[in-house]
Amino acid sequence: MAQKPSIPKGTRDFSPEEMSRRNYIFDTIREVFSLYGFRQIETPAMENLSTLMGKYGEEGDKLLFKILNSGDFLRSADRSLVDAGDYVHLTPQLSEKGLRYDLTVPFARYVVQHRNDIRFPFKRYQIQPVWRADRPQKGRYREFYQCDADIIGSRSLLNEIELLTMIDEVFMRLGVNVTIKLNNRKVLAGIAEIIGEPDRLIDITVAIDKIDKIGIDKVNEELAERGLSADAIAALGPILNISGTIGQRLEQLRRLLAGSTTGSLGVVELQTVIDGLENRAMKAVVDLDVSLARGLNYYTGTIIEVKANDVEIGSITGGGRYDNLTGVFGMPDVSGVGISFGADRIYDVLNALNLYPAEITSTTRVLFINFGEREAAFAMKCLDELRRAGIAAEIFPEAAKMKKQMEYANGLNVPFVAIIGEDELARGGMTLKNMATGEQRFLTPSEAVKALRR
Repeated sequence: MAQKPSIPKGTRDFSPEEMSRRNYIFDTIREVFSLYGFRQIETPAMENLSTLMGKYGEEGDKLLFKILNSGDFLRSADRSLVDAGDYVHLTPQLSEKGLRYDLTVPFARYVVQHRNDIRFPFKRYQIQPVWRADRPQKGRYREFYQCDADIIGSRSLLNEIELLTMIDEVFMRLGVNVTIKLNNRKVLAGIAEIIGEPDRLIDITVAIDKIDKIGIDKVNEELAERGLSADAIAALGPILNISGTIGQRLEQLRRLLAGSTTGSLGVVELQTVIDGLENRAMKAVVDLDVSLARGLNYYTGTIIEVKANDVEIGSITGGGRYDNLTGVFGMPDVSGVGISFGADRIYDVLNALNLYPAEITSTTRVLFINFGEREAAFAMKCLDELRRAGIAAEIFPEAAKMKKQMEYANGLNVPFVAIIGEDELARGGMTLKNMATGEQRFLTPSEAVKALRR
């Protein structure tokens, strides 16, 4: 018996209805990106591993999908590495390319490669799939789409404010209630200084970024395992437990980090961004979270993370400021800030809350019933007129029983059915039936165009 076909874990098929829903998300995000002046680019699905490796930290490098070299990929391999199972050193000999892990590093490569053709500040967006060799779980996939927007070549904090209002606009249009969490990498660096562990910033941020998932006690255990002293862990507690309004927490941070120049600058930047949002009529809840780190080493300023308020799922949007991402490609000191919408998680949120408009699942507005050759020939002329007017229409391909054709229309949520029998043929028109109300009326093709446009 033939083996039942399947797809790799962490990937998904999408039906026409599901694609309609996904395209609703992509189109909404794309419209807002364009509204804010961002221009679209695309980069290849695969990049040279030299471009990708070393940009996501040791853990990120492990999650890169590597592509075996074409042909006899073992031909140039060191056989002793094969026999020893030393895949760390063997992989570069077998694989020169990998699937992109995100859209940010390929974007940095694009900026450097095309620097002479770009006008700065450069506002770009990308909507493409990425791949991660991660363990699949709810809300986490091995293949998923990111919708990125970045502004590079400007240090102005107005860019952060624009991106945050853009996030708010997207989720307002989608009908999702969200909380936008903010922090600043300089604040985190200041915290590390104040507790006497300035060289342990990465260890601290990796651990405290898990507070929401594992709780403060487990975080403290991890910090101890990473080598932080008991005094440093004790000093960290009051900082992570600041409370009150955003203004009150900023003031507490300002006092706590007064001894750190870097930390104080981070507080000023946070204050500037938050103040800039006050008059923007934000629908989203904006919050300050001093534990927010996002685990990415290239952030240097503002850090952004968005959570859905009504569904238990991970981050659905994130981003931040980076000051030297292009430096690894030979173009130093180019500051940028960007965000990434997790389209697949947003899709899961909209499914859970049933927030899709009813009309998006139907592409066809009118189905012409097929009664035979003469009627179908006239229906085809009517189809042409409707389509020229931008109205999606189709005809059932066979002269099947009326019941079967109507069931087909109902199954696809087609809102109107056009009936052309002998009487309609003689009068040069059609009977247009509203499938929701059952209302029927005779219309000429031009009258049908006007009625359907209304």
